[in-house]
Amino acid sequence: MRHRKRSRRLVGKWEHRQALLRNLLVALFVHEKIKTTEAKAKELRRWADKMITLAKKGDLAARRQALSILPNKAVVRKLFSELKERYAYRQSGFTRIVRIGPRRGDAAMMVFIELVTDKLEHKPSPAKKKAEEEAKAEAPKAEAPKAEAPPEAGQEEAKGTEEEAKVAEAKPEAEQEGQPEARGEEQVEAASSEAATVEGEEGQGPQEETQAPREETPAEEPKEKKESEEK
Repeated sequence: MRHRKRSRRLVGKWEHRQALLRNLLVALFVHEKIKTTEAKAKELRRWADKMITLAKKGDLAARRQALSILPNKAVVRKLFSELKERYAYRQSGFTRIVRIGPRRGDAAMMVFIELVTDKLEHKPSPAKKKAEEEAKAEAPKAEAPKAEAPPEAGQEEAKGTEEEAKVAEAKPEAEQEGQPEARGEEQVEAASSEAATVEGEEGQGPQEETQAPREETPAEEPKEKKESEEK
């Protein structure tokens, strides 16, 4: 009698049962989806969950335990690299069983067993989420503007020396910029004075010429009159 026996017999001998489950396990990790009977799938799920849990540990002892069950090193390498990262946030439920109907001949229920590929997002617990919201609400209060402390005496002296140095550097530049403007103004004044003198000379020239004949005519008229009177 098989009282208190949790496992399923599946086949006659224990060695045959172990080999069957190992082969199914290798096929599941290679193809990630296989078709088998419901009894074999449910027994296989126990082994698959155990192997993925060993892979999540990731230490040398867990790798040696996996190699003692799985004879394929390539499958163990995939289990400890790709599948370990996929189920990092998942604690259980690594496989899924989907019924597809009875098999013709013996009416055994056939199923698909596959590895779950859905990404499980890490969601914080309600208490942790509430604590984070309270921390965010308190953050603006902590960032309120604080009264600025009065500057120290040494800082004021340093600022004063920096300002004096900037003013001293700015003075020569202002003087250099002002010199060309002063020179330009002097040149304009000299040019305007020269133009004024030239215009004055030109204005006096014609007046002297016009006045010269006026002075000569009165001197010549009396001589002609005297000559006419003498004749």
